[in-house]
Parts: sequence; structure tokens; C-alpha cells
Amino acid sequence: MHVIATAGHVDHGKSTLVHLLTGMEPDRWAEERRRGMTIDLGFAWATLAGGATIAFVDVPGHERFLDNMLAGIGPAPAVMFVVAADEGWKAQSAEHLTALDALGVRHGVLVISRCDLAAPEPALAAARQELASTSLEGIESIAVSAATGAGIDDLRAALSRLVAALPPPQVARPVRLWVDRAFTIHGAGTVVTGTLAAGTLAAGDRLAIAPGAHIARVRGLESLKTPVPEARAVARVAVNLRHVPVNAVRRGSALLTPDAWETTNLIDVRAAAQLPPQVLVHIGSAAVAARVRPFGTDVDRLTLASPLPLWIGDRLLLRDPGSRRIVGATVLDVRPPELRRRGDGALRRAELDLMTGRPDPESELRRRRVVRVADLRRMGCPPPSGVAPLAGGWLIHPEYRDALRAQLATEIDSYAALHPLEPGLPEEDARQRLGLPDRRLLEAVVSAPIVAADGRVLKATTRDSLPADVASSVEAILAELSASPFAAADASRLAALGLTPAKLAAAVRVGSLLRVADGVYLAPDAPSLAVQRLAELPQPFTVSDARRALATSRRVAVPLLELLDRADLTRRVDDLHRRVAGEPQPPRPLPESI
Repeated sequence: MHVIATAGHVDHGKSTLVHLLTGMEPDRWAEERRRGMTIDLGFAWATLAGGATIAFVDVPGHERFLDNMLAGIGPAPAVMFVVAADEGWKAQSAEHLTALDALGVRHGVLVISRCDLAAPEPALAAARQELASTSLEGIESIAVSAATGAGIDDLRAALSRLVAALPPPQVARPVRLWVDRAFTIHGAGTVVTGTLAAGTLAAGDRLAIAPGAHIARVRGLESLKTPVPEARAVARVAVNLRHVPVNAVRRGSALLTPDAWETTNLIDVRAAAQLPPQVLVHIGSAAVAARVRPFGTDVDRLTLASPLPLWIGDRLLLRDPGSRRIVGATVLDVRPPELRRRGDGALRRAELDLMTGRPDPESELRRRRVVRVADLRRMGCPPPSGVAPLAGGWLIHPEYRDALRAQLATEIDSYAALHPLEPGLPEEDARQRLGLPDRRLLEAVVSAPIVAADGRVLKATTRDSLPADVASSVEAILAELSASPFAAADASRLAALGLTPAKLAAAVRVGSLLRVADGVYLAPDAPSLAVQRLAELPQPFTVSDARRALATSRRVAVPLLELLDRADLTRRVDDLHRRVAGEPQPPRPLPESI
């Protein structure tokens, strides 16, 4: 199927031609038929001699119904532009052409109608002059008369050539179906219609409704009033939505493949002309008011009154609500950065000047520095090649990663200067200092000589080191223990050396001291030395035996023996006795006979 919209001045015979080509009356309302003027969108279809099916979206030509006209041509890939031979080029002819040019519609056929009332040559020459230098320059032209039937077969042949030249539809692309009608059917519920310009719809599909937070499921599909299990672009479709109230969807809403589109109310665009402070933004069947912040002569930031599902590269039609002036624009960024500081606007303009309006994965990653693959896809941009996603689907630009590594080293040094006894920079603190959105990104930043351990990042070269004053005090303790290995310094001695609990903990962390109990610190080799001495005692032995063998006090002996028990170096025999693990046990006495 192919979808073609009509365009042209009011009463130039658009609906009459559609009726002749299809045998259907496109005007749906009684008032339209009574007044002989199209007010809202009309729909009709026909199969041409070559087998191609064409669905027409017939649009109103009167200036009062421009919004309806734009809702019809927005999703259509081609146009049948009608100019009456007896009236020639008129005001709405020009307005419709400006709109089509702004949207970048390049495929169409020019029809000079009512040739029974006037020679077609003057109107054709004027129309060709107007189409020159627009997106429709050079389209085929046909002269016809609906009254006599002259040229109608030629028009059918031209339409066949037109649809044969259209680019192939993107059936694998995510769905964005702009709704042009929404209504209810008794026993079925809410039904919406629209032009499926890309993608594929099937019964049972889940669809997001924008704007809003509704998730709908497709109950059934029709195309050209025929039930179908699946509809592929390009097609006119009617979609029956399950469990969706009709007030949740309207003309201008969009049915979307979930998580495939960036629904945004802030965009940066390149416009074809200078914009007024307020504009109406048209895309598909949607029309949304927006405030304009200009960056320069052709790049602007638009703040939308209602969010729209957009991709980089989308074409917009911008209308000045005061003058009806129409300007085309291309979406450059659907997730632009905030402008907080003086000079941010100038920097942003420099960035926008380099953007082409075409999705560029490498440029997007370089500019954003850190971004999720899923977020790039939601912007209409594939992931860049050669950059592997990290945990969580994150991408980080290699140059930015290298800069962060240098910054992380500086941050570790700064933290160590303020907290010399702590074992490195906490990972969450590191994430915040580097401005990373996810702690998992630290995996890409941490590299030798920086290591991650126990929820902290630190330099491997300082992992086992202590501040000079602490190291000196620890050396004094170790010197005393070398003479009496189990004569642990008491609290007064530790205080005299300036060894606070935090400094002692740091010494334990780097392996310079062994913490036996609160206030009891020995050399790291104390357990092995204690086992050697205890093994020389008659087995089993008591705490008093151990205290004498180790030449220490109960303050040290009791917690040291408990530490050896936990390490399975000694084992309790009963409440009073222990033996060194691995020492042979005496044979048990035989039980007395009864």
C-alpha cells in the first residue's frame, strides 16, 4: 500500500479527483457535502491497474482549516498537488506548498484540474514556477478534467509511476503512529486511525501512548476496512486498543514502540529562517505550542508546552501564530544540556553549528561523553562501532575515560591528604567527584596503578604504606616487641607514641600490627611464634601455663589463646585445658568393667 495526501487551494477539485479515482466519497461529514467543501480529513483508496493500492488522505484547502490539513500531510510520504486551470495559483496553493517544503516532502504529482473550463498551460507554467527551488521541484504534471474524464487515465498512470519511485518502507523501524482520529465502537472500545509511515504493527503488540503514561495492547487491526493480523508500513490502519479510554488518546497523540523514542519537551533545532518568540510546532498529526530561545540566526532551543516523541533528524513545521508564516526546521538534539552559567549559550551554539541533523554515533558519544546504548537508540542514533558497552549498557568516550583516570588520581591524592589513615577514596565519593551517573562506570576508569578494593579506590603504590609519623611510632612498638614478643604496650604507652585508635587501625590494615583485642597489639608473626612456644609445654596446658611460657600477662594471654582457637592452631580439651593442634593425644583410659 502507498499513502498519498492531497494539497491545493480550496475548491480546486481535490475531493472530486479522489472520488473519480477511487469511487469513494472522501468527505465524511454531512456539513462537508452540504457546503461542498472539505473541512476535516477524508480517506479513500483504490487499486491501480498495475496492482498498486493507493490510500488517499484528502485534506481541506480552506485557510481556516490549516491545522487539519497539516495533520493529514504530516505523516504522508507523497502528495497529489491540485491547481485549477481556471483559477491558477492561489493563496492556499502557496501555503500548502510552503508546508510541504518545510516538511521535506519530495515525491508527488502536480495535477492541473478543470481543464474543461480553461487551457491548462498558464496554470501549469505558474505552478511550475512556484514549485521551483522547493522540495517538489520537477515533479510530474498531468492535466485533467473531472467533468469530461479527460486525463484521468493519464493521472492513474502517473500515480503508478509515483508510487513505484517511492523509497522502500522501513518495516523494521520502531513504530510511531500519529493518530488522526480516535473514537469508540460499541463492543470493541477505543479505535484510532493513522498513517503507519514506518514499522510493523500486529495484534497483541504493546504500545506506549504519548503524551502520557498509558501502555496499550493492540486488540485488533484493520487496514482499508479489512481485518488484518499484521500491518506493515506504509499503510492506513485502524487500531483497536484494549483497556484504553478514548479520552486518553486524540488527534496528535502517537502510538509508540515502548522505550524506542525520546519523549521530550526540550529540543534544539536548525530552522530555515529566524523564529518569533512563540511558535506552533507541527509533526505528524501533532501541533504543540513552544517558546523559542535563539542561539543565532538558524539554531534555536524550543521549550514545548507538551512533550513529543522525537528523534534526531526529524523534520518539523513551525508556524508563527500571529502571521501564519511557516518555517521548516530539523531536530538536532532531543536531549540537550542545561544552560546554567554565563557563556553556556555561546558554547552551545558552537556545538550546534557542527551538527548536521543526521544521527552520528561517534559525534554523539564524543559530545555526551557518557551515555547508555538504550538512550542513544531512543534519540534515533545507533551505538558507535568500536566502543564496547560497560555494565548497565553504558558507553564512555575513550578520550573522556583517559581524562577521568587522570582526575581520579588527583582526587585520591586529595582525599589521602585530608584522610591519611583511611584506606583510599570511597567509591561513591569517587563517583560524585568525577560526575559519573552510575558507580559501575568506575570499572572503566580504574586502571593501574589505581585499584579498587573493599568499596574504595586507591593507588597500589600506597596501598601498604602509612604516614611517616605513624610508621615511626609503629616501628618503636615493633622494636619493643622484638625483645619481648608478647609484652603488648599498654594504653599509656600507645598514647605516649601518639597511636590513636584510627592510627592503630591503619597499621593493622596495612599489616604492620596484629590486633589481638581492644588495646592489645602484637607483631604480625606473634601467632606462629606463640604456637612454637606452646608446643614445648606438656600437653594439655592451662592459661597460666601459657602465660608463663609466653612471658606475658593474662590481658594478652587470654585473647591471644582465643585468637589461636579461632585459627584452629590450638584446641580446647575442656574448660581449663588446651593443646596445640596436631599434637598427639594420650590414649583414653579403658572404661571400668561392670
